[in-house]
Amino acid sequence: MTPIKNKNLKKLNGGFRNLLKLAAATLIFSVTALVQADINGFTIENAIIPQDEILSGGPSKDGIPALFDPKFISAKDAHYLDSSDRVIGIKFDGIAKAYPINILNWHEVVNDEINNTFFAVTFCPLCGTGMVFSSEVPGHQLTFGVSGLLYNSDVLLYDKNTNSLWSQILSKSVAGLMVNTNLELLPSVHTSWNDWLTNNPETLVLSRDTGYSRNYGRDPYSGYSTSKRLYFPAPSDSKEAKSFHPKETVFGLNINNTQRAYPFSELDKAGAKIHDNVGGVNVIINWNNASRSVTVTDELGNNIPGIQGFYFAWVAFYPNTSIFYF
Repeated sequence: MTPIKNKNLKKLNGGFRNLLKLAAATLIFSVTALVQADINGFTIENAIIPQDEILSGGPSKDGIPALFDPKFISAKDAHYLDSSDRVIGIKFDGIAKAYPINILNWHEVVNDEINNTFFAVTFCPLCGTGMVFSSEVPGHQLTFGVSGLLYNSDVLLYDKNTNSLWSQILSKSVAGLMVNTNLELLPSVHTSWNDWLTNNPETLVLSRDTGYSRNYGRDPYSGYSTSKRLYFPAPSDSKEAKSFHPKETVFGLNINNTQRAYPFSELDKAGAKIHDNVGGVNVIINWNNASRSVTVTDELGNNIPGIQGFYFAWVAFYPNTSIFYF
């Protein structure tokens, strides 16, 4: 047998090492692709948002349990609510309902209905955004859960019908079978319990009898709303980014693809009623300083839904937004 010369042995060893490196790289790429295509049990290969910016918030799918058969009590029985406690309030067909933030902090989604009109009350503690959506989309009556995933620090919902992912602030499906399907945002108000009760004395209130053992008297996000720190990354490229605290509360309008944000610190200066034009629509901004809440109507008095939340979250999703200054 002819011995292999030293330099040939080195070549063979080098080639073997290169093959090992190539195999390792292929394995890493394959695993990365698998992770990117499937996270928390959701397929995101057709996502319309960057896949690498879809992040796990920590909990697994349904690790934060949405409510599907919510119970309600009368206002007089809601002894656990203080006058300054925050609620998401909705009213239609003459029926008013209040959803306390201290319950929504632990569940994030409440699937509910009024007179067979189905909707989902959603709340993202990381963005301060409480939004109510119709559960009806073409061909489906949806039921929503919490995916455990985030995009721009905002909760990604999922529907139990098709397992598609939905961005709360974008109000649309961002991955899955329902991708690019829009949700209808319904008018609601994020206000104090005292304000809601004063205007809606017959309101029903979401009960703490949820079927889950949670300390609804404890805020799991205590201190977060006053800190400049974010738990998860979100871009903030707006030229006004340094003008406001990232957790400054704003009310955002998105009309005819035109966005405008109303910081509460500016509304404090402007007074109770502001006339403005957004996307070619004349709007009236009704500001309640005492309850720190906003409602918006057009000139005919029709309610126009918007998004109340933290400044950083609004500009992360709408970097070209205009800002109301007084």
